[in-house]
Amino acid sequence: MIGGPSEHPELWAFLESLRCGELLSGTVAAIERFGVFVTLDDGPDHPLFPGVGFISFAELSWQHFETASDIVRVGQRVTCEFLQFDDWNLEARLSLKAMRPDPFQAFADSIVVGQELRGRVTKLVPFGVFVQVTDAIEGLVHLRELAGTPAEDPSDLVHVGDEVAVVVTGIDRRRRTLSLSRRQASSDHR
Repeated sequence: MIGGPSEHPELWAFLESLRCGELLSGTVAAIERFGVFVTLDDGPDHPLFPGVGFISFAELSWQHFETASDIVRVGQRVTCEFLQFDDWNLEARLSLKAMRPDPFQAFADSIVVGQELRGRVTKLVPFGVFVQVTDAIEGLVHLRELAGTPAEDPSDLVHVGDEVAVVVTGIDRRRRTLSLSRRQASSDHR
């Protein structure tokens, strides 16, 4: 723990005054391997960290990204939603992605189970393949749903970059997952 209320009274008072859902603005101060520090406009300095605000990688963007610098850069102005007061690190946990609508929910509103889509294979895993069906949405085609005949390995059937037809077999809004079948698609049998 960095210090209690008696050690950093101004910082504690500021953090305790924040309310969940409140919008806070600031400047990206540093991008680290574990997240992004933000110097808040209305907040005091932090005794150890580059900023009082902190955005974990999970709260940076709805979209998949390789590095935090794909989403933000040092010196960039950001407005984030306050999530919680981390009283161990004396920081305001923030969400940048909360400032934008979740593209998965909008996508889920526009499709139905049984609908056929086209997409591009983005990743092979031992249990199936991921297929990107929009810029922001990927779904999983389980190995058993790849083809009419069973395969030991997804690479026996498809490769990264292949365009494939798939059928929506499940939509889980809470977990933000999309289940797909290539085997059930009418226009892409193999």
